[in-house]
Amino acid sequence: MELVHLDALMIALIGVSVLVCVVINSLAERLGLPALVGYLVFGAALRWADDSLHFLSEHLFNAFRVLADLGIVALLFEIGLASNPRALAAKLPQASVIWLVEVLVAGGAAYFLCHYALHFSEVTSLVAAAALSGTSVGVCAVVWENAGRLNSPEGELLIDVAELDDLSAVGLMAILFALAPVLLSGNGDAGSALLGASAGFVASLGLLILVAVIFARFLEHPLTRFAGRLRRPPERMLMVAGVGFVIAAFAAWLGFSLAIGAMLAGLLFSRDPAATRTERSFRDISAFVTPFFFIYIGLCMDPASIGGSLPIGGLLLVVAMLSKLVGNGLPAWVSMNAPCALLIGVSMMPRAEITMVVMDQARLLFPEAISGELYSAMVLVTAATCLVSPLLLAPMLRATR
Repeated sequence: MELVHLDALMIALIGVSVLVCVVINSLAERLGLPALVGYLVFGAALRWADDSLHFLSEHLFNAFRVLADLGIVALLFEIGLASNPRALAAKLPQASVIWLVEVLVAGGAAYFLCHYALHFSEVTSLVAAAALSGTSVGVCAVVWENAGRLNSPEGELLIDVAELDDLSAVGLMAILFALAPVLLSGNGDAGSALLGASAGFVASLGLLILVAVIFARFLEHPLTRFAGRLRRPPERMLMVAGVGFVIAAFAAWLGFSLAIGAMLAGLLFSRDPAATRTERSFRDISAFVTPFFFIYIGLCMDPASIGGSLPIGGLLLVVAMLSKLVGNGLPAWVSMNAPCALLIGVSMMPRAEITMVVMDQARLLFPEAISGELYSAMVLVTAATCLVSPLLLAPMLRATR
């Protein structure tokens, strides 16, 4: 197909997707369901239709991936702008305890299942453990925000735990990928590889923190003050949003996720009233691109591989959901009532961008360790947790007001 026709098809698909998302939003509001569930189903339906019509070329699939990246950056940047950094910092000690327990529970349960029950190799089991130790702050944050609870004490605790989750999953991935060649070949010094990977991760994290401190101390206020002088609100909003997107990209370049960088950028700007005004005008952009993040997750489900991956995916799904529920809910119960602790546990169930980043990178670097069935099973876990958790969470949030 000629490039001009591919571009026309791409624009048509994006236009149809936007129209469908408008309908999904309207129906979801009437039914009292999270709209993101409809986006996921729509993405899966597009992939199913492509099996018969073959219209999703690599060019078009990559276009949806770029829109998905923009969607997660816009979503987390907007959440960061609307957050209270001091309140988040106050919740950090409590969040750290919950994070440590649930990472050990989630990662350990995934490793035990893969290595001892499914008889996968050491490296394969470690990859699965690292992938399932993370979560997706973007999935349930939408439900909390729609319920008006994201800035509550429980919502702030959720954001802190989820961000720590993402950081630790990225760190585990860096360490594991340095160790994997040694484990696969049986030759080399595992201790040296572990030390080098740990040092690299700490150095990258230190650099990200240093840049954030310098930006907050010397650049954030002059930038927002300059943006506030721009006559037209779109220019002011685009100035702040553009800088936020660059910060998100810088974090990704260091090896962290776009989600971490976008959340950090939003937090850096959130202290300034001018940036808070920007958050309100930024919502139109966010409303346009955010659904594509969830549509892309649905697109990643390959119908042809679902049959063979169902048994593995089913077991991984049970472990993925229960380990997060128990790992987060029990330590949270120590400092809050049972319904709120249950909210935290259910909210941490979704796996999305971090899980699939770990699996994608592992498949590229160590294809012998990641089978097609395991990869499809992880996509199934991602899609299922992103569907089930919001469906459970929305009525729970209404019931615990």
